Amino acid sequence: MAFVWHKWLRKSIRFPSTSRALFTLKSDPSQEIIKSPPLLSLDLPDIWTSNSKYFDPPSIRECRISKDSSDSSTKGIEGVLPGDFGPEISLRLDAWHCCMEEDFPLFPLSEFSESKFSKEDSASLMKWPCMGSCPVIAPVLAAWLGVELGAANECSARVIDGKLVAEKIRAGIAAEVMRMKESIGKVPGLAVILVGQRRDSKTYVRNKRIACEEAGINFVMAKFSDTCSEDEVCEALSSFNENPSVHGILVQLPLPHHLDEEKILNELRLEKDVDGFHPLNIGNLAMRGREPLFIPCTPKGCVELLLRSGVDIMGKRAVVIGRSNIVGLPTSLLLQRHHATVSTVHALTKNPEQITCEADIVVTAAGVPNLVRGNWLKPGAVVIDVGTYPLEDSTSEYGYRLIGDVCYEEAVTVASAITPVPGGVGPMTIAMLLVNTLDSAKRAFNFS
Repeated sequence: MAFVWHKWLRKSIRFPSTSRALFTLKSDPSQEIIKSPPLLSLDLPDIWTSNSKYFDPPSIRECRISKDSSDSSTKGIEGVLPGDFGPEISLRLDAWHCCMEEDFPLFPLSEFSESKFSKEDSASLMKWPCMGSCPVIAPVLAAWLGVELGAANECSARVIDGKLVAEKIRAGIAAEVMRMKESIGKVPGLAVILVGQRRDSKTYVRNKRIACEEAGINFVMAKFSDTCSEDEVCEALSSFNENPSVHGILVQLPLPHHLDEEKILNELRLEKDVDGFHPLNIGNLAMRGREPLFIPCTPKGCVELLLRSGVDIMGKRAVVIGRSNIVGLPTSLLLQRHHATVSTVHALTKNPEQITCEADIVVTAAGVPNLVRGNWLKPGAVVIDVGTYPLEDSTSEYGYRLIGDVCYEEAVTVASAITPVPGGVGPMTIAMLLVNTLDSAKRAFNFS
């Protein structure tokens, strides 16, 4: 095979036939059948050219896949590229690309970027780092690569397994806690304040307790009735603030309406605010050049899932659906810190579908089950669903099943990657809480 870059149709450059591994097919080993049609993601090594007289990468916006390396339509500049030059082509599932002409068609490149540098020891060579991706008709490519194709209507997005990612993070935390214990005889401690009998809050606290126990982190809890006073809660907070064995304090939200949430959170000592909701932490998160001591756990988990899934946030258009202080607002701020262009959709937004369908990354925290339909999404978008709601289901062992803000059955046929509910963001929220608690303990003990 030969891979050909075209400078429109006037000039082109061919990878030398002696190049190593021109095509490296990377796919999920657990995926027995690569479904049609796929997307080719091109990770290109640096291109060196003699000078821009023959080759002008900033003009390149198309590529050609050719089976025959001696394709007469290509006029390569031999000897310019290093002998081991060869791109890696990553085949991933995508549901939205239409069939194209099979006779060596040209495909538009998306997400293309480049820059130019002069080689230090040579004034005659120019370096062009490039990357991009292009949709390619599956049957032709599959025939060349010997890949079995499934039916086109079987396409689905890649599932971002938050449970699996969280397990890896928690295993690393447990190892670090053990190292701390063996080195200085200390372990992190987390204190939780639970007010009321909300079933969801009790479930979240129970899961946090189990996670702490598995990681070797000490866990203590103060429980109050729905009718407790602010003074009672603040007294417990003050006690935890002064306790040197407690390195993180979490007030389980939401609180009953008669309690002043802002006043209570202001009582929390900043260096123990592992939930990241102290006004100073949120303020520092919002300001450029400032670093919060802690980032709120759910937003931090959302972004961590994106990063660990190989999603490049920088320069992407992101939409956050919801603007709560717990998820929506800090998620928007955190995505901006990663240089995304962020829009917020809320209950008063006009044409939310139109805004959302322009996004490369969609994070939903709206509190409305199945709000986001398939036609809200840009083909190939990455979707992070924070919502979790019980839906009655007589066929389920528990009499209900959990759903999110996103209509999963529709979104999975449009998005390139999506978090499931359950098993997506939820496990990451707890993992990030453990990370913040460990960081707080390290800071308190000056342990590195």
